[in-house]
Amino acid sequence: MSRMDRRNFLTSTTLGLSALALRSAYSQNTSFEGELVELIIPFKEGGGSDTWGRFNAPFFSRFLPGQPTVVVRNVPGGNSIAGANRFASRARPDGLSVLGTSASTQFPYLMADPRVHYDYAAWRVVMAYGTGGVAYVSSKLGVDSIADLANVMDRELLYGSQGPTSLDLVPVLGFKLLGLNVRPIFGMSGRGAGRLAFERGELNLDYQTSTAYLRNVVPLIEQGDAVPLFSWGALDDAGNLIRDPTFPDLPHYGEAYETLHGQPPEGISWESWFAFFTAGFPAQKLFVVPRETPDEIVAAYADAVTAMKRDPDYIARKPAALGVYEQVTGAAAQRVYELATDVPQSARDWVRQWLRDEFRVNLER
Repeated sequence: MSRMDRRNFLTSTTLGLSALALRSAYSQNTSFEGELVELIIPFKEGGGSDTWGRFNAPFFSRFLPGQPTVVVRNVPGGNSIAGANRFASRARPDGLSVLGTSASTQFPYLMADPRVHYDYAAWRVVMAYGTGGVAYVSSKLGVDSIADLANVMDRELLYGSQGPTSLDLVPVLGFKLLGLNVRPIFGMSGRGAGRLAFERGELNLDYQTSTAYLRNVVPLIEQGDAVPLFSWGALDDAGNLIRDPTFPDLPHYGEAYETLHGQPPEGISWESWFAFFTAGFPAQKLFVVPRETPDEIVAAYADAVTAMKRDPDYIARKPAALGVYEQVTGAAAQRVYELATDVPQSARDWVRQWLRDEFRVNLER
C-alpha cells in the first residue's frame, strides 16, 4: 500500500469511525419506550416479504431504544402498490411506521405504472436486504433436473403469478427466454398464494424467494412432491452472475439457459432480464421511512440493525430463516437502493414492449 493509499485509507477509516460515533450520539437522543412500531408489509401473510418482516420484528423490538412493541402489519393489494401508496400518503416521519418494500414495489415504479403514487426518492432507507429465489416443478412431471426440461418443452406448465409488472416479471420473462411453454395464471395475491396452489396440484411450476423457499418448499422436496431446477443466482463483486451462495448445488439461471440451449444467453432480451433481475433480487427488500424522518431516528434504526447482527440468537436463526444474504444499513443500504432503482432506459423500453406484445399490458400514462 502506497503512502497516498495508506493516507486515504486512514482518512476514510477515521471518517467512518467519526460517522459511527456521531450516529450513535444521535440515536442516544431517541427513545421509543411505550410506543407501537408497525413494520408494514404490503403483501398477504406467508410469502417471502412477510417471513422477512416477521423474522426482523422481534429483533427491532429488542434493540431499538426503549424496546418498543414492534408488530408486522400486512396491507395487501395491487401486488404491493396499494400498501405502498397508503404508506406514502399517511406515514409520519416519527419512526413508528416503516414500510417493507420488495421488487414487486420497485418494478411498477420503474415502469411508470399509472397506479403508482409513491416515489422512492421521497423515502430514506434504514435497512436493505438482497435475496435469491429458486424455481421448482411438480415431481409428477418426471423431471429430475434442469436437463430433463428438454423432455417437456412442449408441455404446458402452469405458473401462478401476482401480475406481469410485479417481481414475477423476472421469472415469467426468464421462463420465456428458456423456451418453456408456460401459461401464467395472473391474480395471485402473493407468492404464498402461488405456493399453496402448487401444493393443491393446481400448478406444476413455481418459484419462491429464498426465505419462503427454505421455510415452505424444502419440506415439499423432502416429501418427494417438488423438484428444484435452478436458482436465479447472485452477483459477484464485479457484477457477474454466479451461483447463489445459499444454494451452491443448484445451477444459476445462466447455467440453466446454457444447458437447454447449448450457449450462454445474449442480446437485448437477456440484457433486459439481467437488469431487472439485478433490481429485483440482489436489491430486493428495503425498509424505508419518509424522507423527512430526523437523522436521530434513522440513526436509531441503523444502530438497532448493527446490534441485532451481533446477537447470538440472530446469528443462530438467520441462516435457516433468510439464507446467507447480508442485511445492511447506512452507506451499504444506500448502494442497494441504487441497484434497486437504476435500470437502464433501454431495458425499461424493451420490457414495456414485451409486456404489450405478450400480455397487452400498456404502461403509458
